Amino acid sequence: MRFHASFPALFALSALALAGPAQALERAEVPTRYQWDLKDLYVDEAAWVAGKQEFVQSLPALGTWQGKLGASPASLLEGMTAWEQASRRADRLYAYAFQLYDQDTRVGRSLQMQQEMSQVYSSFQSTASFMRPEILALGREKIDAYLAAEPKLGQYRMFFDDIMRAAPHTLTPAEEKIYARMAVLGEAGGTLQSVFRSADLPFPEVTFSTGEKVRLDASAYSKWRASPNKADRDLAFKAFWTAYNQFTRTFATTLNAHVQSHVTSKDVRNFPTSLDAALFDYNIPRNVYSRLLDDVHANLPTLHRYLKLRQRIMGVEQLGYEDLYAPIVQQVDLQYTPEQGMQMTLDSFAPLGTEYVETLRKGYADRWVDFMPNTGKSPGAYSNTVYGVHPYQLLNFNGAWDDVSTLAHESGHSMHSFMSSSKQPYATASYSTFVAEVASTLNENLLLHHVLDRTQDDRTRLFLLSSYLDSMRTTLFRQTLFAEFELKIHEMVERGEPLTADALNKLYLGLLRQYYGHDAGVVQVDDLYGAEWAFIPHFYRNFYVYQYATSMIGGMSLADGMIGKDAVKSGKAQQNREAYLRLMSAGSSKYPIELLRDAGVDMSTSEPFNAAMREMNLIMDEIERIYARGNVK
Repeated sequence: MRFHASFPALFALSALALAGPAQALERAEVPTRYQWDLKDLYVDEAAWVAGKQEFVQSLPALGTWQGKLGASPASLLEGMTAWEQASRRADRLYAYAFQLYDQDTRVGRSLQMQQEMSQVYSSFQSTASFMRPEILALGREKIDAYLAAEPKLGQYRMFFDDIMRAAPHTLTPAEEKIYARMAVLGEAGGTLQSVFRSADLPFPEVTFSTGEKVRLDASAYSKWRASPNKADRDLAFKAFWTAYNQFTRTFATTLNAHVQSHVTSKDVRNFPTSLDAALFDYNIPRNVYSRLLDDVHANLPTLHRYLKLRQRIMGVEQLGYEDLYAPIVQQVDLQYTPEQGMQMTLDSFAPLGTEYVETLRKGYADRWVDFMPNTGKSPGAYSNTVYGVHPYQLLNFNGAWDDVSTLAHESGHSMHSFMSSSKQPYATASYSTFVAEVASTLNENLLLHHVLDRTQDDRTRLFLLSSYLDSMRTTLFRQTLFAEFELKIHEMVERGEPLTADALNKLYLGLLRQYYGHDAGVVQVDDLYGAEWAFIPHFYRNFYVYQYATSMIGGMSLADGMIGKDAVKSGKAQQNREAYLRLMSAGSSKYPIELLRDAGVDMSTSEPFNAAMREMNLIMDEIERIYARGNVK
């Protein structure tokens, strides 16, 4: 099971369609065609309950394999098969409970189901905890002999390799069982934060210049912060962050609990730092993380160049943090229906081939996607796949272009999971986020270029180009700011320093002002926005966000290899597409750095980031030429 979340704020385009809803609907008011179909997981709650009971009753049988895995190649295969069957059932149960909860977090029964499944999943992990140390005890030589004797064990080769690699961080069987039972406690901070911000935080009601009275929850804030009316977006920022600021002590407590769980885990697992522990599973070199931070700091002048260009085009005397999501060209403030969004994504993915496009078209028709916001729905967006079923997408589609780009983003995740699950056995069907976000950001890139290639109008082209630059801001720079904040709060706890609300506000505000050039007068950042950290759910994902930045870099490079002028002229576009589709089908059959290198991108160097910065500056050059022609006011 794979969850991938995103909160991109990207670009905007053509004059189609209907305005999005001013306020979220109740769930029952959302047309069925815009709701995902959870019946493909379980036909109803009763079926889920029966499945959970059967699963719980089956767990002791999995435990009977303890002490028997190494008896023979056949025993190891049978034991691994039993684990796989149990794991797949657990994934399915888990997905249904959590997705049911996410579609309306106010429903007490779905929260209860989520909590029940967290406990059941913990029991499953505890029951299976003997496997890793028992396999490790067999040793490399015996494992290799068993792989040679039983070809069907080959599907678990990477699983075994990871276990051998993790030898210095593996506990005794008894300790692993305790560790697995304690894992559910590590979710407490994130669960509390999610429940409070989604269901219990008292959001303010505000009246905008249109006369609309709006409950300013996360979905409404996302819409109104992008208003072309400065007074409206200022009001949205002030009201929303004032509400959050009232509860920073609570959010600091939940974040501290979560980070403490990471630090405790790295100590128990004998890692030098929490970052090393987080990067270990997918064998990501630590210098990939540190290089990203260094590259971003070195290129802050490029970000500041864009922000000054944004200020000039918007015509504001002083650019404020409140202005960063507004459309630069106000006359191109456009809306889309879900149907139009689906068609645009399908058209733009043509370079990926007919099979890719038609599979996704069928997925849309089969209700893979939960489109519309509704009261109580979990904010943001994600894609989740259960092996043997199909992908699901949660969106909060308000009709803006960034909602279309989010559809493209999550569809990249969904198709990656679909292709991997179709081509790989269960043990290697999952994949690293480091690779996952390449698929999503590449699809955003294809969408943009599809539209740019069909747009000559200066106003629309300026809007597209400047909005793509803003996607670079939010992905390459903003996500790296998050990554730096996350690293620093883990380092604070590792030094024994408390994560108080005041300390977190000060740290976050300092990073905001550094990145956005507050002291140099580039962007003015109000003290109030130091509370933004409390809103970011990705801080509960354990060093997740940096991969948005690295993946955008990789996605840009791979997309250029399929649709770039040089690739088309040289005749390599088809070859590069096939290499990319192999990457999408490879799952975790290799480690992510190696998979990307096979596809043509070497993430062990700074060159992909430097190439992205060259493209960013070239786009700004074109924007300045358009603006100088005077056709856009």
